[in-house]
Amino acid sequence: MASQIRYFIGNWKMFGIPSSIKILDKINHYFKQDKKNNRKYKVIIAPPYTLLQDFSYKYKKKKIFICAQNCYYKDNFGAYTGSISPFMIKKTGVSYIIIGHSENRARGENDKIIKEKILLCLKNNFNVIFCIGENKNEKKEKMTTKVLKRQLKSAIEKKYNLRKIVIAYEPVWSIGTGRVPSSYELRKNIITIKKFIKKHFKIRHEPKILYGGSVDKKSVYNFKSIKELDGFLIGGASKSSKDFIDIIKNFYK
Repeated sequence: MASQIRYFIGNWKMFGIPSSIKILDKINHYFKQDKKNNRKYKVIIAPPYTLLQDFSYKYKKKKIFICAQNCYYKDNFGAYTGSISPFMIKKTGVSYIIIGHSENRARGENDKIIKEKILLCLKNNFNVIFCIGENKNEKKEKMTTKVLKRQLKSAIEKKYNLRKIVIAYEPVWSIGTGRVPSSYELRKNIITIKKFIKKHFKIRHEPKILYGGSVDKKSVYNFKSIKELDGFLIGGASKSSKDFIDIIKNFYK
């Protein structure tokens, strides 16, 4: 059974300037007004690095959490031009971080690097949003379960605090395409992931599994009935306060 608290995480990707905080202000205003449901969900926004500190400072004592989109796989300081370590990000006040997004995997990020990042993020006391998912060819060849298990085993160890890791299932073939899995297919994959994590990593608590991939105010209707689903990682629709709020509204209608 999924936790009562669900996650609505907005990944802004390469979007946002200082004035974009108005988007958060509108989401925060809605959250405060949503007395009926706002104890049932958590809002997390992942702006680019350039906005982390300002956004984190303004929302430090509010109910919207700020999240980094990625980090480098080396910690502290070093001769890594253009890179930002988990240690540096932590100093901005951020408490969540996305690791393993398919767009970064497509640019050469492999399982070994992802594992290093997760380990460093946990050492820096981050809550990790760990992305996994199969591509179009893997889906076609019916390799989804095999791929998901491999990604989980290669990046996580039994000694890790899995309560600090949220899994975002993002089928690569769905991201930015407008195509989404059926509710039956999604539920099946989520249950598979949850069962595997509990058995392989020997945990008793329910792992949290989100869905990401063309999530919008229409597609969210398809997933309302999936009790095992713990929330959403939202891309393009999170850049509009109205679209993001509509996703929350439609989920709880």
